[in-house]
Amino acid sequence: MAYYHMTIGGLDKTMPEKSTVAIVKYESPLESVRKAIELCNGLDAVAPGSKVFIKPNVVYWTRGVEFPKWGMITTSRVIEDVVVLLNDRGINDITIGEGIVTYDLSDRETAKDAWEKLGYTMLQERYGVKIINLFERQYRKVDLGVGFPVNYSEDALSSDFIVDIPVLKTHSQAKVSLGLKNLKGLINIASRKKFHGADPEHGLHFNIAHLADQLPPSLTILDGIYTLERGPALNGNSLRKNILVASNDILSADLVGAKLLGFEPSDVPHLVHAASNRGRAVDLSDIDVVGENIDDLASHHEWEFPYNEAGDLPLPFCKIGMKGVKYRKYDETMCTYCSDINGILLMGLKMAWDGTPFGDVEVLTGKLMKPTPGMKKTILVGQCMINANKDDPNIEELIEIKGCPPSKESIRPAFEKAGIDIPEMFYNNFDKGPGMYMARYRGKPEFDESFFKIE
Repeated sequence: MAYYHMTIGGLDKTMPEKSTVAIVKYESPLESVRKAIELCNGLDAVAPGSKVFIKPNVVYWTRGVEFPKWGMITTSRVIEDVVVLLNDRGINDITIGEGIVTYDLSDRETAKDAWEKLGYTMLQERYGVKIINLFERQYRKVDLGVGFPVNYSEDALSSDFIVDIPVLKTHSQAKVSLGLKNLKGLINIASRKKFHGADPEHGLHFNIAHLADQLPPSLTILDGIYTLERGPALNGNSLRKNILVASNDILSADLVGAKLLGFEPSDVPHLVHAASNRGRAVDLSDIDVVGENIDDLASHHEWEFPYNEAGDLPLPFCKIGMKGVKYRKYDETMCTYCSDINGILLMGLKMAWDGTPFGDVEVLTGKLMKPTPGMKKTILVGQCMINANKDDPNIEELIEIKGCPPSKESIRPAFEKAGIDIPEMFYNNFDKGPGMYMARYRGKPEFDESFFKIE
C-alpha cells in the first residue's frame, strides 16, 4: 500500500492512501467482533505487552432506576470480546476509562455503580483489566488548535494504543456521535464546556474534529448492535440493527458510520472539518469498505428534535395546543449539563400544561440566544445565559436558574416565579424520571438487557 506524509496537530504522521473499514453483521459473541477486527487488520500493529486504553461510551448512568441503555451505552458484550481478543495477542495491560457526567461533580459512587452493573468489575477479576473514572485521574494540557488548551486524559495519551468503542448513533447537536465525538469523554469538564463555545468559526463541530489529533495509534469499533435516533441520551429512539464497523482510521470509520445512519458525510460539519484537516475526501472515495455493503444496511435515523417553524416551541407542545410560552430550540452552544437540565425543564412544562395559556414566558438556553421583546417573564438557564443577558433591556422580569452547572433544586423556584404550576410528583421523582423511557421497550425481546452484563 502506498503512503503519504501529513501533519496533524503539529505531528508528522504517515497515512495510507486508502484506509480499510470493515462492516459485519453481529451474529454471535466474540466471533463477530473478531471478524470485524480481522477484516480491517485492526490489531496487527499492536505488539504483545503494549499498554492499551479502551474508551467505551457510557454517556449517562443513574443509581436510582433502570433506564434504557440500548443505543446509548456501548454493549458490555463488545467490550468483553475486545478484551479477550487483546489477551489472545499477548496484551494484558488493559485499561477501560470513562468520565461519566453526574449532576454532583463530587459524585464518585455513580461511576462505581456503573462499572459494577455493566460487568466491568468482572472483567477486572477475570482478565486483570484496570477500570478507571477519568475524573479521578490526571489530565494533560494539550494544544489541539482549537483556541484554548484542552485538558486531556493522561491515561489515554500515555497508552501505546487506543480502542475507541462508541455506539452507532445520531446526536441532537453534532448530527452523529461516533468515534471522534466519543473522544470528548477523554477531556475534563472545564474543557467539555469550552467545546460548546459561542465562536461561530470555532464552535462544537470544529472542536470535535480535532479530538483525535494527539492520540496514539487507534482502532475504532462502532457498536451498532443497537443504534439510536435523536441521541445521545435516553430520550432517543433505540433500534436493533446488529451492525459492527471497525477501522484503524477513526475518520474513515466515522464517514462509513454516518452513511449507515442515513447521512451524507458532507452534511456532518465535524466530519467535513476533520477531512479538511487531514487533506482527505469526505465522499468515501479513499476508503476500501470490506465485508457487508453499506447500502444493504444503511437506514435513515432522525437526529434533531422537531420544533415549530418559528423555532420557539417543540412541535409536540404545539400539537397539544400549548400557548403563552416561547421555548427556543437548543443550539450547539448548550453544554452537556445544561442539556440535562433542559430536558427536565421541558418535561416539567409538559406536566404543567392544563390548557390554560402560560403568562408570556420565554426560556433561553446556551450562550447565543437573546430575549424577545414583549415577553413578560424571561427564564435564563445556566450561568452563561445569565451573564450574556441579565442586563438586557428587553427583559421585563428576569428569572435566573443559576449555576454552572445549574442545580435541579433551582428549577422549582424558577417555575413558581414564572407562574408555572407543576405537580408535586415532578419534584419528588427527579431520580425516577429516566425510568419512564423504559415503557417503549418493555415486552420487546429484541431489546435484551443481557448485552450489558458480563456473566
